[in-house]
Amino acid sequence: MDQFLRRVAVVTGAASGIGLALARRLGAEGMRVVLADIESGPLELAAKQLAASGIETLAVRTDVSRADDVDALARRSVDAFGAVHLVCNNAGVFVGGNSWEVPIDDWQWVLGVNFWGVVHGLRSFVPLLLAHGEDAHIVNTASMAGLVSLPFTAPYCVSKHAVVTLSESLHHEMTMRGGKVGVSVLCPEVVATNIGACARNRPTAAGSPAAETPEQALVRSALEKSIEHGIPPEAIADRVLRAVRERRFYVLAEGDWRRAAELRCEDLRQARNPTLAPPQG
Repeated sequence: MDQFLRRVAVVTGAASGIGLALARRLGAEGMRVVLADIESGPLELAAKQLAASGIETLAVRTDVSRADDVDALARRSVDAFGAVHLVCNNAGVFVGGNSWEVPIDDWQWVLGVNFWGVVHGLRSFVPLLLAHGEDAHIVNTASMAGLVSLPFTAPYCVSKHAVVTLSESLHHEMTMRGGKVGVSVLCPEVVATNIGACARNRPTAAGSPAAETPEQALVRSALEKSIEHGIPPEAIADRVLRAVRERRFYVLAEGDWRRAAELRCEDLRQARNPTLAPPQG
């Protein structure tokens, strides 16, 4: 996909972080942008900021873990702009802890947003992209944690591994159709976002967080320190735009994270036990 002017992009998790950076970058290319997020206040603020810079926007409060919400997002997008050309399934949350101790509510919340949010996005939007027959693209946000396995992060890693393989399947399906819909899976390293404070969006149905375990405290501290020095979201948005232009599937980090992923592949090739070599940034 190399034509962006007056085309329509939908971005979930668009009120902050990578999502907001994507919305700004795509808007700067002349796209009309639909912003979706579960936080109404920051969502409206983001839409106003983009509109003030001349970007045509629509803000739709959306809980991506709910299929009905994502269906409504698709309808609102088409009603407002007539079609959708680029879909960024980007919303994400994080919890940590020992895999056997993480409460079921936490597993359901993380998988509901990180994995089912992408599933819902594909079910709601892919038929629209196929129907209009124009060049289109889907970007699913996973993580380098979808290519490696780390201790005390099982729910997050599981959800992101699932997004990677779902995206790979989708890529093969689109290729076999010979259609005009490209697919990319975004696997960033640690990014300077506020994902460490994602509990603010924890739904009431998920219950109150349990008392923090030592493992969760360790992960939280490490995440906070990493985020302080994380890559700017704007750099990730530039990375995504290049991949969409090139119809490139894997959008990966470099450095320690890439080496960690390569080490895991080598473990698999050699059928040896997993090597623990956490990336440093």
